[in-house]
Amino acid sequence: MGFFLDRQMTAEIVPGILTVSILVGICFAKNIPASFVFGDSLVDAGNNNYIVSLSKANYVPNGIDFGMPTGRYTNGRTIVDIIGQELGLKDFTPPYLAPSTAGLVLLQGVNYASGGGGILNTTGKIFGGRINLDAQMDNFANTRQDIISNIGAPEALKLFGTSLFSVTIGSNDFINNYLTPVLSVPEQKLISPEMFVDTMISRYRLQLTRLYNLGARKIVVANVGPIGCIPYQRDSNPGAGDNCVNLPNQLAQQFNTQLKSLVTELSTDLQGSQFAYADVYHIVQDILQNFISYGFENANSACCYVSGRYGGLIPCGPPSKVCGDRSKYVFWDPYHPSDASNVIIARRLLDGDSNDITPINIRQLAGL
Repeated sequence: MGFFLDRQMTAEIVPGILTVSILVGICFAKNIPASFVFGDSLVDAGNNNYIVSLSKANYVPNGIDFGMPTGRYTNGRTIVDIIGQELGLKDFTPPYLAPSTAGLVLLQGVNYASGGGGILNTTGKIFGGRINLDAQMDNFANTRQDIISNIGAPEALKLFGTSLFSVTIGSNDFINNYLTPVLSVPEQKLISPEMFVDTMISRYRLQLTRLYNLGARKIVVANVGPIGCIPYQRDSNPGAGDNCVNLPNQLAQQFNTQLKSLVTELSTDLQGSQFAYADVYHIVQDILQNFISYGFENANSACCYVSGRYGGLIPCGPPSKVCGDRSKYVFWDPYHPSDASNVIIARRLLDGDSNDITPINIRQLAGL
């Protein structure tokens, strides 16, 4: 009888001890206990593996430097993977849709990002399944409830208040919405670039405010990179010659100018918030213009390629060829940076000056 009582008491007590010890570890091990990630394929860690979508990366040669495809749209790590490692997080932040992302695992953060996803809900519809930012926020609201059930509201709010939240989204709203070949022609006639950007910013204001209202306080908002320079745009617009394509870059810059103002506005209006505006456009442009000094040999073409002058016409997949040295290419595939590029971007966001990220960098935001 005593044995059964002991076992029963142990079964009841041990989970509580585990929760307390994990929380103590979270509070004292580092300033950033968890990372909550929102965005598109630039930071997707495998959510699209679990949905019916034409946008997937769970096949070779993606993930070649992991030894297997993981659902990341690159040869190795994403920018947020590298930032998490640098901040001392124990594991990569797991995808929300993975069955194992449950229970105490949630206390170390969750990745909600989805390839093809955008700020606007119509973005990426050509892929079928994708999780746009509104749906990602819904998913975080579910996680939040689970965490409150696990550790109680006061501890949960403390966890959210000290965790890192990052949002990397907007490229697809241009590439797979406003600039979609053929399909977007009627839209472009009806809606000016200015109107489209205004619509994005209005929606984004509501989404970022909702994130704050759900408990986020340390929020990194990445702008849209020079999308006119990706291999896909170069091959789709041969008239640009050896140059980047103007229109996509102009749209990105219009959006980024308004986004910077939005981040400043939210920092002022949302009490206790700490926003950082990550100027990925500036960093990537610098890499492209000075690629040799960064150790790259190729700044225009995809390392994983099938066809096109720049290897930009067909997504990376089993029929693709892979370049000899992945560390020498800025781009992994028609759309995404290589692990080597992601390392440079991540380090500049962590430790860069106000040209890279403003008003503070991620390490300062983390309090490290």
